[in-house]
Amino acid sequence: MTDIQPIFILPEGKSREQGKGAQRTNIAAARQVADTIRTTLGPLGQDKMLVSGMGDIVITNDGATILKEMQLEHPTAKMIAEIAKMQEKETGDGTTTAVVIAGELLKNAESLMELNIHPTVIAKGYTMAAEKAVEILEKSAETISMNDKQSLTKIAMTALRGKSAEMGQEAFAKLAVNAVLTVADNGVDKNNIKIVKKAGSSIEASELIQGLILDKERMHPDMPRVVKQAKILLTDAAIEIRNTETKGKLKIRQPGQIQQFLDQEAAMIRNIVQKIADSGATALFSQKGVDDSAQQMLAKKGIYAVRRVMRSDLEALAKATGGRIITNFNEIEKDDIGYAGSVEGIKIGDEDMTLVKDCKQAKAVSILLRGATEHVLSELERALDDAISVLATVLAEGKIVAGAGAPEIETARQLRKFAASLKGREQLAVMAFADALEVIPTALAENAGLDAITVLTEVKAAHDKGKKWEGVNVFAGKAMDAWKDGVLEPLKVKTQAISAAAETAVMILRIDDIIASTRESGQGMPPSGHGMGMGGMGMPPMM
Repeated sequence: MTDIQPIFILPEGKSREQGKGAQRTNIAAARQVADTIRTTLGPLGQDKMLVSGMGDIVITNDGATILKEMQLEHPTAKMIAEIAKMQEKETGDGTTTAVVIAGELLKNAESLMELNIHPTVIAKGYTMAAEKAVEILEKSAETISMNDKQSLTKIAMTALRGKSAEMGQEAFAKLAVNAVLTVADNGVDKNNIKIVKKAGSSIEASELIQGLILDKERMHPDMPRVVKQAKILLTDAAIEIRNTETKGKLKIRQPGQIQQFLDQEAAMIRNIVQKIADSGATALFSQKGVDDSAQQMLAKKGIYAVRRVMRSDLEALAKATGGRIITNFNEIEKDDIGYAGSVEGIKIGDEDMTLVKDCKQAKAVSILLRGATEHVLSELERALDDAISVLATVLAEGKIVAGAGAPEIETARQLRKFAASLKGREQLAVMAFADALEVIPTALAENAGLDAITVLTEVKAAHDKGKKWEGVNVFAGKAMDAWKDGVLEPLKVKTQAISAAAETAVMILRIDDIIASTRESGQGMPPSGHGMGMGGMGMPPMM
């Protein structure tokens, strides 16, 4: 009998992995990502130091930042990192939670596959469980009012726990709450809250400015350094004689015509400056250039002026001061003029800046962030951005739950009851989903150096007695009422994390064939058996 020759359907330089081998490879890659950031979870989670090839250092425990800085090679690892990216975009927090749950779902799925339960059955059970989990969370959530500043402050403090800002946790939480409530207008646009970082002082020196801080100094030393009760004019027009777009010639027949031409240019500048002064403006912010002679004229009239202001800052000034950006100095109206309690030239460190503050109805604000070093400031900024994002999410949705692992334990408990009502193998997948949710309180306890089994047993016993907000007290090593202790989180952070983790896990479970170019052909995925490669910011390849 003639041997059957193999048929090659893939070109040279391609690799293929099928069946359970492909599924195990994908699950291993996803779990490595989850395990990498699992130790950062909670108020006592550890930080990661990420060092680039250029020597740049990032020290953080923010899951989204860690995964962003790591150079993930394995496609499944990239899919897991995408969870963190979308979680950050949608809610601003809960990135680590989402990734850790996804890793645990895949770990439990692998155990079910070893029992010969088909991935399609597991995927169906996971989808059912995710939908039920969201339903359970929505029913248990509480409504919060925009006027409940006390609860909003607790939500911000929860987002700040475990980060560098924890040293001034309450002060930073109040900064975030006041900033968000100030700019809130049918929602919160984070672009209306500008964070300005300046090293060289303690974090206690950070403050909220009801207005804007600009990295610009006054144009002329003879201009006033401080203008009180400032009337502000904003413009995107230049106060200078601009070159024409087309080339031309000017014929001078008499020497006096040169001076006449220069006098006409000066008169044009003088006319613009006079219109600015006649408008009553005492401070001018221009997006474009300002002629040297115009600067002198403005200084003589006691007008504080800044040029080359970025468009985004000019628009923020309009929202803060109530002014309008004009394009024609011949059409300045009373309503175009904005107001600020003061416009002041200040010096922070070696930098000259302009401070526009005490605006009456500011819809754009600035937070001046101070810290000892640039590394500290960068982590403070990430923490503050998380707090602001979480508050924006709460104000948009109006629903909150307790934290400290309480919602995960309660949801897992009710999912097990739901699983008991099912027939078929999907029941096992729903039970595995419930077990996966408990990885969050488990990780919280482990990262605090506690005996996770002992603490979780106590917390579960409390939930069986109807205490739905009982969570893990990582500081005391026992159960606590997370709601009474002020550990509060937006509902959407939890629902988004569970939904995203489930959807990604289901997608990965459905993959049973990996066809990829090998390294030799210049593509990103490593050959089978080489893990997922995490180079980049100081992370060695994971095998």
